[in-house]
Amino acid sequence: MPKFDAIRPYHDTEVNAALQQAMHHPMMKALMQFTFPEMEEDVWKNQLSKTHSIRDFQCNFIYHAAKKVLERSSDGLTTTGFENLDTHTPYLFISNHRDILLDTSLLNVSLFDKGMIMTASAIGDNLIQKQFLKTLSRLNRNFVVQRNLGPRELLESSKLLSEYIQQMLLHENRSVWIAQREGRTKDGNDITQTGVLKMLGMASQESNLMDYFKKLKIVPVSISYEYDPTDALKMPQLMAQANDEVYVKEKNEDFINLMSGILGQKKRIHIHVDTPLDKELDQISSENDNANKQIQALVQCLDGKIQKNYHLWPTNYIAYDLLHGSNQMKNHYTENELQIFERRLELKIDKNNPQMVESFLTMYANPVVNRLKIS
Repeated sequence: MPKFDAIRPYHDTEVNAALQQAMHHPMMKALMQFTFPEMEEDVWKNQLSKTHSIRDFQCNFIYHAAKKVLERSSDGLTTTGFENLDTHTPYLFISNHRDILLDTSLLNVSLFDKGMIMTASAIGDNLIQKQFLKTLSRLNRNFVVQRNLGPRELLESSKLLSEYIQQMLLHENRSVWIAQREGRTKDGNDITQTGVLKMLGMASQESNLMDYFKKLKIVPVSISYEYDPTDALKMPQLMAQANDEVYVKEKNEDFINLMSGILGQKKRIHIHVDTPLDKELDQISSENDNANKQIQALVQCLDGKIQKNYHLWPTNYIAYDLLHGSNQMKNHYTENELQIFERRLELKIDKNNPQMVESFLTMYANPVVNRLKIS
């Protein structure tokens, strides 16, 4: 449908021509050398020239790139909950968001390994300003979320996005990934923005919004990294927010964050997918007949499930104890793990800046705080 041309990934008929152009870009060469270090350049170029669909590109190249990232920058990925999903059903995965590219990439690795439908995934246009990144994102079945728009343009963009997501899920049998909020969670506090849910509901023709959301088969996703490779990079923005200052990004900051997230050490990673929201939506519908109240109730439902199923690591418990000057969580970590975390804190953060130390610890501690609130 031409109306989606500004935001959609490539059609399969466009893939080969895009690859023929992109294969000569230095960043494509770097990606292939990273993914297939033993492979000669003419071999991977020949394979790319024979690729004619997004699925082939994802399965034969991007999947292996993501596995290589796991091999080089983590102690492995574990998953739970996928056994409760149907192999051939498209779902709307609403996820907490910690890493620019890896969150959705690792979800798709997990879906592929389990023979399930991979996602079309939302990506902010601020991350694909460079033409090569835009091309690569479209080859990887990303669709664009337009940022920094005026009120009228934002409304039109949101309607288009909502209709596109509906098209994917209900008419093209394609799962969709979208973050629970605009941009990554910087402070470790995973909270759903009402605006995301309102956008999703714009395409509804149902008299009851929750009936429409049931059709989308919403699945809450919790992804957690033992170490956030961009933790120190988030500090300037968090400091500005703490001081009620306007934060202005540095040139290429998004790209630096993107590469740091991919290549930086993460140690262990875990993804949990919940069961599709069904009974929960029925309950929300029965208790609220006002759409805005239903949205608020759904926000609370998503937050509760994402926070409850977030895998807590020793780093989270250590940060909680350091932040509160306690040993309340000492049974959840070893002395060696404590020393490693304190060493990281010492290397990355100016210990003479108490506010920065507090922000760093809070980022790791907030998932524990949220779990305690739920308990």
